[in-house]
Amino acid sequence: MIYLGLFFLTPFVSLVITSLKTASMTGEIGMYDYAVQISNYAYAVDQYLPQILRSFAYALVATLMALLISYPIAYFIGVKARNKPLLQALLLTLVIAPFFISFLLRTFAWKQIFSNESPVTQFISSLGLLAEGQYIIGTDFAVIAGLTYNFIPFMTLPIYTSLERLDIRLVEAGADLYANPAKTFWKITFPLSLPGVISGTLLTFIPISGDYVSASRDFLGGSDTAMIGNVVEANFFRIQDYPTASALSVMLMAAIVILVSMYVRKSGTEDLL
Repeated sequence: MIYLGLFFLTPFVSLVITSLKTASMTGEIGMYDYAVQISNYAYAVDQYLPQILRSFAYALVATLMALLISYPIAYFIGVKARNKPLLQALLLTLVIAPFFISFLLRTFAWKQIFSNESPVTQFISSLGLLAEGQYIIGTDFAVIAGLTYNFIPFMTLPIYTSLERLDIRLVEAGADLYANPAKTFWKITFPLSLPGVISGTLLTFIPISGDYVSASRDFLGGSDTAMIGNVVEANFFRIQDYPTASALSVMLMAAIVILVSMYVRKSGTEDLL
């Protein structure tokens, strides 16, 4: 409780208080007067609604892509390689390896992969998928690809944990009852791995929603890919509009809490929270 109060409630209360402030009558930059009003919230929604919606759209697509990529990986490690401890350990090491590399460096690596002169860009251009003078950097595709890659381990590990605990005798029983592999998977394996899927999607969707690195112009983004994290960063450190930045932060947290609660309740896994 002390930890919760010091490291969550205190900063949150500070954000809420700041979000209710107005510019100081002295006009001094960074100085604000306290006033109980919601004009900062109305202004934030009016000015930055596209960025807010884009953030959740990116988070949804990247989470789905990470799930599609991570589930087969987790399934192979947790089920197929269960009786091969050396192979299982090697694959787990490969999944965890990105954690030993800075998030910034990993994102910068994707910037190099998608750079205008890179073999990947040249190959895609040769296929006619890019128009003359069009590049990958600064597009929705580049941002979503970077987000997906960076958060694959967060999706893979919870799913692996659920699948590793799967009683393989249940799968064998399904086969004994003449269920084909697809039916066995959807009726037995996937439902039992659902807690891992839910945990993985939460660990992926929540941080992606507030990410500001991948969509930054310094990395994979451009003027048309800004997310709410980029707006908050700009208002805090460049414009120094602390009330608007705080209002955006509070709205982001509130929206995530509402979406996560609905998602968990709909999936019937409230005990995960």
